[in-house]
Amino acid sequence: MRLLSVGVKIFSNRTERGVAAAADVAQAMRAVVADRGKVTMCFAAAPSQDDFLAALSNIPGLPWDNVTAFHLDEYIDLPRGHKNSFEVYLNDHLFNAAKPGSIHSIADMPGSGEEKCRQYSQLLEEAGGIDIACIGIGENGHIAFNEPGSDFFTENLAEMITIDETSVRQQYRDYKDDQDPEKRYASLDEVPRQAITMTIPAICAARQILCIVPAEPKAAAVKATLEGPITNQCPATALRTHPATIMYLDADSAQLLTKRIG
Repeated sequence: MRLLSVGVKIFSNRTERGVAAAADVAQAMRAVVADRGKVTMCFAAAPSQDDFLAALSNIPGLPWDNVTAFHLDEYIDLPRGHKNSFEVYLNDHLFNAAKPGSIHSIADMPGSGEEKCRQYSQLLEEAGGIDIACIGIGENGHIAFNEPGSDFFTENLAEMITIDETSVRQQYRDYKDDQDPEKRYASLDEVPRQAITMTIPAICAARQILCIVPAEPKAAAVKATLEGPITNQCPATALRTHPATIMYLDADSAQLLTKRIG
């Protein structure tokens, strides 16, 4: 395992962080399209991405017609169209405005969970993998829904997983005070426990990874990712094996870092 240096950019607040990340993603999109005529991207779906996706969707003139967009993950045990599904989130926060040329949603795949994984993996292979991965980090260090203990070396590009209880509590808190009552889970028992995720090797095969991580609840995961041992107990540490990863932090998410950045 070759260890590499993750680029880190720290901003005073999450709005500045979101705007800066969006500008870098836009530049990367234009460069890939200029070089290859198309670009394949994947996006995280979580409130932590709100500022970034709003900024990205407002940048004029981006080559969205040349974009093939993938989801990073999706719940299995929410009905399609549920307001907390990642398909609905990405439609509302990006795709409806940006209108990518092609969108591959996990929810579009028919059949069982295993069949959905096989079909989604095939689509990723046919697309030639991901050019630009726009991801986040969970409070327990997950990337997509690769929870602690996930395989760094699986040959699968998409897998079914059981959501870690730390992530369950995070999902509950993310929506407990939402302005839309339909997004609020009445209790932890209502939070989904099963999902399909793009695997760690699939994410780390992306040509560029831009990781957007705001807010104090992510500070411990950020510290573990950048300063702790590389271990599948903190899946985000796999990013330190990638040759082109940039992490975008705000003052709150960066507050526990002790090593000099830059």
